Amino acid sequence: MSIIYFDNAASAKPCEEAITVFNTVIRENFANPASLHKGGIEAEKIITQAKATILSRILPLSIRNNADLIFTSGATESNNLAIIKSVKPRGKTKIVTTAIEHPGVDNAIEQLSPQYEIVRVPPEDLNHLPDMVDENTALVSMTAVCSETGFVVNTPKIYAEIKARFVDCIVHVDAAQGFLKVPSDGDLISISAHKIGGFPGLGGLVVKKGVRIEPMLFGGGQQKGIRAGTEPTALIAAFAAATAVERNPDVGVLASELDYGLVTLGMKINSDFRGNISVPEITNFSCGVKSEVMLHFLAEHGIYVSSGSACSRGKKSRVLAAHGIPDKDIDTAIRVSFAAHNRVYEVDTFLNILEKGLKRWK
Repeated sequence: MSIIYFDNAASAKPCEEAITVFNTVIRENFANPASLHKGGIEAEKIITQAKATILSRILPLSIRNNADLIFTSGATESNNLAIIKSVKPRGKTKIVTTAIEHPGVDNAIEQLSPQYEIVRVPPEDLNHLPDMVDENTALVSMTAVCSETGFVVNTPKIYAEIKARFVDCIVHVDAAQGFLKVPSDGDLISISAHKIGGFPGLGGLVVKKGVRIEPMLFGGGQQKGIRAGTEPTALIAAFAAATAVERNPDVGVLASELDYGLVTLGMKINSDFRGNISVPEITNFSCGVKSEVMLHFLAEHGIYVSSGSACSRGKKSRVLAAHGIPDKDIDTAIRVSFAAHNRVYEVDTFLNILEKGLKRWK
């Protein structure tokens, strides 16, 4: 049975470019990049070049020569490092975030709730998020693209407005879903390799010059002492290779074909933000059948989708609730997420199988 993989927002299929580079580096450049012999020096060069390549793909352009990149184990660690280790030294007592954050952000912020006032801004009020910031705000943390709905947050605009009023306020952007899709601007920006065709186990935190964060791990002093531990050269090189793969040029066609088919089947599309405030890679809809039941049915036919963020498995989506989706629709929500390898015929096959499932349980 051939597999149709529509769960790329959870983890994208590794691209061939990343696989090729990883295999080469792991065989030929396996030395510790901190070692002083030729092997270590060559590994360090690979990391330096990979860092420059990844930073060159960050938008807006002003970030590229004004920031460093700290490699981490993934976006969750990057988010925790940015949130927990940027606010404690600052002496302020307020954090502003959004109501549609990934658990890697929301739960990290929740750890600080005993010491900080937490303000969560609903999606319909995000244009007014800067108005929630004041001189007592230590941190603003916001997603670039909502992992469950594809909803886009205009982080460059919000960042500029906050900095114009409160230059000392630290702004963090979780760009795990937004990297390579939309511009993201902030003092700290989290990115992830396995969301774009790299491998799980590697992420990054873009740190603008002048922004100070405390170390989370202590050891040999790697990465300017912020994140100790031997850097995984092959994973880093593969991450850089994955950034060179362009977005699927037909992703808009895929989204339109999917939307049309869902509407024809009478589905309620929860990602009704098409245009400038949504990415075409992610569509969330309610099928009228319990999500878990439909997911198993689709999987039996070789189609992999999800009911929301993989990190919230088994829990009712607070993100959809924040968008005003009723509980009965949340209970039947399905997320489809595209990547570079997906094709229109797969969408048509998915819609045909989905229709069979609807006829079976309705």
